[in-house]
Amino acid sequence: MSPKQRAAEAALAWVQPGMRLGLGTGSTAALFVAALGVRVKAGLKVRCVATSRATQAQAEALGIEITTLDDMPELDLTIDGADEIDPALRLVKGGGGALLREKIVAAASRSMLVISDDSKLVNQLGNFPLPVEVNSFGLGATLKRLESVMTGHGVPVSLSLRHSADGGHFVTDGGHLIVDCAFGAIKDAAALSDDLFAIPGVVEHGLFIGLASRALIGHVDTTSEILATVA
Repeated sequence: MSPKQRAAEAALAWVQPGMRLGLGTGSTAALFVAALGVRVKAGLKVRCVATSRATQAQAEALGIEITTLDDMPELDLTIDGADEIDPALRLVKGGGGALLREKIVAAASRSMLVISDDSKLVNQLGNFPLPVEVNSFGLGATLKRLESVMTGHGVPVSLSLRHSADGGHFVTDGGHLIVDCAFGAIKDAAALSDDLFAIPGVVEHGLFIGLASRALIGHVDTTSEILATVA
């Protein structure tokens, strides 16, 4: 069993009958959805909100009941992966392009359980380029503001507009673009979050601060647990 699979299956222990669940997006989240589908087929009753069209399609194909946050605006638990996890359970997310919906769903949940393999554990966030979701209107001006933010945080300007497999711009489920910003090391995640939100063209960014309460980390032969700490 792979470390990702270990973490995904261990997360099933936190799922109780009748729960209102948020389903994440990405490779590890997809493993959890597959495992949840087996439980649902065996009789488990849950209602879920998906964070992407891809996750919704997977869940529905497995017979998992999917609804929306309009119909079910409060969730018990969201289970999702991460691209980076630091010791305080601050995350970088958005490698799969669903960061806006992932953050909305996580914020609507009483708790967020992160599932990952141990390669995503870092002492300091930033090695994974930070995804920033932006509006296509005024893109040039938004990119200039992003460059200024990077300079203000003491790192060289290194950003790239994400492209899809066909060479065109990657477009999120919400119709936005994603700029990947290579910070190298994020010394003050909270300050960076504020600076990014101050840019009018920024819709959302991939820093998840204060949302995750627990993480299950898959290793080659076991699964470990990290609890959120108060900074």
